[in-house]
Amino acid sequence: MRSVLRLAVGTEVLLLDGAGGHYQCQLIELAVQGGRAEIIRHWRESESALPVRLLQGVPKGDRFDLILQKGTELGIAAFTPVWSQRSIPAPAAGRDEKRLQRWQRIIAEAARQSRRPLLPACAAPQPLASALAATTEELRLMLWEEGSQPLATALPAIPPRDVALLVGPEGGFSAAEAQVATAAGFQPVHLGPRILRSETAGFAVSAILQYVYGDFGVR
Repeated sequence: MRSVLRLAVGTEVLLLDGAGGHYQCQLIELAVQGGRAEIIRHWRESESALPVRLLQGVPKGDRFDLILQKGTELGIAAFTPVWSQRSIPAPAAGRDEKRLQRWQRIIAEAARQSRRPLLPACAAPQPLASALAATTEELRLMLWEEGSQPLATALPAIPPRDVALLVGPEGGFSAAEAQVATAAGFQPVHLGPRILRSETAGFAVSAILQYVYGDFGVR
């Protein structure tokens, strides 16, 4: 069964271009293959969320689809999937491009649903070392159960300009990988006694960051 939203000529709709542009339009023509709309009003909006880049160890199956969808809703500004020691094996050549296209469609759909003014970026999967070397965010956090501090003690009183959040795949990071991340400026943190799944951990920390520094609860 397929659900279809039926609109009539004269209906007003809001269109977003993913780059901050908002267009209040009125439908003036509808056809099977498309239609036309007249722009009534145009304005621009900027993001009020804290810019968070999620460096996520690629999980098994289609779990990264959920990470993209819910992460977009939670205000994550950029996604960087990474291959680490305990990640699933990298796909055959040519498959990454198809996966990236699917991921970008998922982000676009989630951004429309949550009315994000800007489309989050999604990079192609890359080795952990490459992702760490390219990190420029001011506050850098790594979720790691061993030798880490509570998240609350790592959050500065002055809001950071932006945040990079590093989350491992199933099984987490090895001690050697954690050492490399620490050398790249990442602070190992934990969320308390409960061990969260790889696809859940980023959501939890992102929500906390948006509450402390971002736009959660702001109208």
